[in-house]
Amino acid sequence: MTQTEIIARLQSIFDDVFLDPPTLHPALTAKEVDEWDSLLHISLLLAVEKEFAIRFRVGEVEATSNIGEFADLIEVRSTEK
Repeated sequence: MTQTEIIARLQSIFDDVFLDPPTLHPALTAKEVDEWDSLLHISLLLAVEKEFAIRFRVGEVEATSNIGEFADLIEVRSTEK
């Protein structure tokens, strides 16, 4: 799966989780989205884990700085199955 394909799948998750979903692009950061708080972050991570049938390790999501890096992490986790 490419980063572009992963971001497209993420967009549908963001559309479901956010009341006013942002348009995703690789450089987008959480700080740029007013609605993205810690509670919403947890909901988002659970939805992503379910959608991609993956589990994140402690601290690795926080190490990503934007949607592109998050998509890359999803790709790594997906290939480890």
